[in-house]
Amino acid sequence: MSKEVTGTTWNVYDANKLTQAEIYGKVLCDLGNKYPNLVGLTADLSKSTKIGLFEEKFPERFINTGIAEQNLFGIAAGMAKTGLLPVVSTMSAFASMRAAEQVRTDICYQNLNVKIIATHGGVSFASAGTTHHATEDIAIMRSFANMTVIVPADGIETANAVRAAMEYEGPVYIRIGRGFEPTYYDKEEYGFQIGKAVDVRDGTDITIIAMGITVLQAAEAADFLAINDGLSVRVINMHTIKPIDKDAIMKAVTETRRIVTVEEHNIIGGLGTAVADVIAESGKGCAFTKIGLKDEFAEIGYPEDLYSYYKLDADGIIEKVREIMGKDFEEDEDWDDEV
Repeated sequence: MSKEVTGTTWNVYDANKLTQAEIYGKVLCDLGNKYPNLVGLTADLSKSTKIGLFEEKFPERFINTGIAEQNLFGIAAGMAKTGLLPVVSTMSAFASMRAAEQVRTDICYQNLNVKIIATHGGVSFASAGTTHHATEDIAIMRSFANMTVIVPADGIETANAVRAAMEYEGPVYIRIGRGFEPTYYDKEEYGFQIGKAVDVRDGTDITIIAMGITVLQAAEAADFLAINDGLSVRVINMHTIKPIDKDAIMKAVTETRRIVTVEEHNIIGGLGTAVADVIAESGKGCAFTKIGLKDEFAEIGYPEDLYSYYKLDADGIIEKVREIMGKDFEEDEDWDDEV
């Protein structure tokens, strides 16, 4: 069985090439031909982050700083000041925490055109332990002025995000997984645009706002709930966390009045917080809940087991939707006290 994706044909034997990391590595090589000023950098993680594909094709435009993440981002900032287009790739935990000061002060403060492609996001490297989990990175990165934060749903969306980032002025943080994430999209042309959410499923009863690997799970949950519970569930792929699509959020609040956010991240400071901020500022009320890690460090194990444990899979989302659907609303249209 084959499937057309990004202009190439693949089958079950080479499906691993369609992971987020593999696709971004190949796309980066294509972009290297388009942008002669594009340079790649990593901190001794060429193979793990797949930026090694760019290194093989453009060795004269690649720097490996060794295990020195602070230097990695400082060098990238300096290169950007000279007119180069640095693409930095390392693990999400290292980019957001080990080098936080350099990202903030060297790159964001000067609003430099550095693109950060951070791999092993969330609990995708779950067996490596807490030091390699990244469940705070979105909260950290979205707090930096001038930083744009993108969390693609799969490899196809990663390709779109990387291409769009090159045309987008200023620092961009793209957070992807370890490389074993399933594909959701089967084509690139679905309307990806930085700062604009994508409607995955239409619905009128409740809205699930998801990002990253939870988009597929939310879509599967919506299909199950439609068949088994008769619910009309809207699913939004909020791939850009900053700048967030306020219009999409408020449209969902107005039309469904029930919102569930799902994120492979701590529920403090991430997608759920960003959505809640928009709703709170609007002055409108709705039934609202977050799914994610509840202010705790992740357990250690296989990623799929942790997705189930933290209710990030379809079963967990179904459970939460049923719970929030049990909340009653008043008959009137008074937005001050609905729930």
